[in-house]
Amino acid sequence: MTACARPGCSGTIEDGYCNTCGLAPAGAVATAPAGQAATATATAPSATAVHAGSAPVAGHRTAPISTRTGSGRTPSTRSGRSSRSGRSGTTRSGRTSSRQITGRALLRPPLPLADPISAIVPPVVPERKRFCSNCDAQLRRDSGFCARCGQEYSFIPSLKAGDVVAQKYEIKGTVAFGGLGWIYLALDTVLNRWVTLKGLLNSKDPRMLEIAVQEREYLAAVKHPNIVGIYDFVTHGEQGFIVLEYVNGKTLMTLRKERGGPIPVAEAISYILEVLPAFEYLDDLGLVYCDFKPENVMVEEDTVKLIDMGAVRQVDATGGDIYGSKGYTAPEAHETPTPLSDLYSVARGLAVLVASFDFQGKYEMSLPATSEVTVFEEHESLHRFLVKATRHDPAERFQSAGEMAEQLLGVLQNVAAGGSELGRVESAIFETDSDRTSDSERGGQRGDGVPRLKVDRGDPAAAIIIAAGAIADPDRRRKMFEQALSQFPDSMELRLRLVDELVTLERFLDAEKAVADIEQKHPKEWRPAWMRGRALLAQGKTTETVTAFEHVLDELPGELAPKQALGRAYEKAGSLDRAIRYYDAVSRADASFTGAALGLARCLAQQGDKARAAEAFRRVPATSNRFVMAQTGLAELLVSEAIRAPTLQDVTAAAAALKAIDGLSDGLAVHELRARVYAAGAALIGHGAYAGGDLLDVAPRAGDLRIAAERELRACSKFAKTPHERNIFVDRANAVRPLTLL
Repeated sequence: MTACARPGCSGTIEDGYCNTCGLAPAGAVATAPAGQAATATATAPSATAVHAGSAPVAGHRTAPISTRTGSGRTPSTRSGRSSRSGRSGTTRSGRTSSRQITGRALLRPPLPLADPISAIVPPVVPERKRFCSNCDAQLRRDSGFCARCGQEYSFIPSLKAGDVVAQKYEIKGTVAFGGLGWIYLALDTVLNRWVTLKGLLNSKDPRMLEIAVQEREYLAAVKHPNIVGIYDFVTHGEQGFIVLEYVNGKTLMTLRKERGGPIPVAEAISYILEVLPAFEYLDDLGLVYCDFKPENVMVEEDTVKLIDMGAVRQVDATGGDIYGSKGYTAPEAHETPTPLSDLYSVARGLAVLVASFDFQGKYEMSLPATSEVTVFEEHESLHRFLVKATRHDPAERFQSAGEMAEQLLGVLQNVAAGGSELGRVESAIFETDSDRTSDSERGGQRGDGVPRLKVDRGDPAAAIIIAAGAIADPDRRRKMFEQALSQFPDSMELRLRLVDELVTLERFLDAEKAVADIEQKHPKEWRPAWMRGRALLAQGKTTETVTAFEHVLDELPGELAPKQALGRAYEKAGSLDRAIRYYDAVSRADASFTGAALGLARCLAQQGDKARAAEAFRRVPATSNRFVMAQTGLAELLVSEAIRAPTLQDVTAAAAALKAIDGLSDGLAVHELRARVYAAGAALIGHGAYAGGDLLDVAPRAGDLRIAAERELRACSKFAKTPHERNIFVDRANAVRPLTLL
């Protein structure tokens, strides 16, 4: 080794620098002065520090993309904060916030607690993870000076088992290391609880010390059940340590690795839903997390927590390093990270949890097509959600953690397909359903199968719109809304409801003009597309209808209403397979969408699938006001000969369906169906094919069943509207009556 030639220094030259004074040999030229900020990406072992305005380093990220949050339609309600909104336009008063979601039973297994001592790992940083925090150079030694820039470094933990810090924290060992420091397991001997102490990974790096101090300042103000808690900040010798709560669990990435691949979709979504309130909280504090990834989320029994706050920065901060991880970081976050950048990273993390793809290479800034990833193909709502959440333009993404959680909960509802553990998820945007059993139920409004928008109660004209619901005549409602617009010219709800009435009145040109006017004033709004879809569907323009509703579903991937609307559009277009797919998904996710179950039954019946059509009718619950419609439709299907002749099973099931609505309906259709059930039973007995029990309280004898059929047909004649119709029922009654000798 060569001795250092500096006066008074007894060190030797290693890797181009003195191992004592840290300087290059006299007369040598270093590539960068020690301590100078690098002009390229500076990477810590598990996170990348991106200097604002710097060029990327080959093999790391793409070039920075400047962010723009957009103006949008809904300003933030937080005082002093800039507004932001995207095409979704769903940040409305009365919406479900992510804070409310934490009280819902989600779909993930509990994680048993482990012995904290079992979490201890050897205090060694693998060589593959040793990088200079100043210039990103690979480092081979445990400590020394960077050969490229001269920055002093040390990967040796400063504490060992048995050390006592601040006279009460007894060190048990190292449990992990991250981009900003070693993490030690310790026992608080005063309060008798497990804690973790986080120190410096590179104890000789002044820049790391500065970051650690900043981390302490941020953490001191952060108190949230989904964020690791800070207990204390102590010193030991010349070093400072943050004392944190010990989270007894596993990271999401560890859970994925233990499975040997992706986590089940419902489980992964549940984890993300549980941690989203933390991002809403940080946003409220004006903080950006910056480095979300599955490794930074810990699952502890029944809690999910963010465990590493080392990259947190203020949303308006300028200068300094920006930390993130390759494959998770939003394009704009290289220069200007925002809460929207965090939400991008959360969505990327979810994608990595549920699917296997090259997320740090080919798909670092995009998602693979559904044809390449089975789970994306199986769960359309999930894929649409991820696509929206990771759009390159921040203004096109979800605009808050609450909005994102609201839609993700809807995606979970789709994935769970109505599982009882999750319970029903009520939309804050759409009414449940809009099919009508008769045109008289709302002043002649057609049952078009398109759910209605809920009234935004924060709109200044909300009271007028709600009051208008008591008016049966759609033209009177139209006039009422037009007059109200002079008083509330900026009311979005009035304009939307006016379009709704124009469509009902079949004034389609006026409706289109009104929609275009809304779009001109509010170009990022999705609701005009919803109203246009209604108008196009009423006109039979199914291709354009599908385009409009597809746009809405892209913006609201967790909502069931756009799927039902697409089912109706595809049904009218004759694309029964696609209609069936959407109807089935909606009906399985939420039984209260009875229009979807009825639409599914119609389409399956058209395809000749009597068994599946019958199952669809049975999805309508007895509590629904469409239960009678579903049971009569089921009975009609089962006794119909259009698909095939009714069997014994069909006839008995039809009788059971009519029995279920006994006393609920006594109209013409019910009496006529009862007659057909009796006649079908009599025919089966005549062919020796019936060996069942009573049919609608009539003994299974051909004569008795024919008499019952005659009685029901004569009852039908009393409901007839014209003499001709009455004569038809009388003739049918005479024809079905049993032959006698008299």
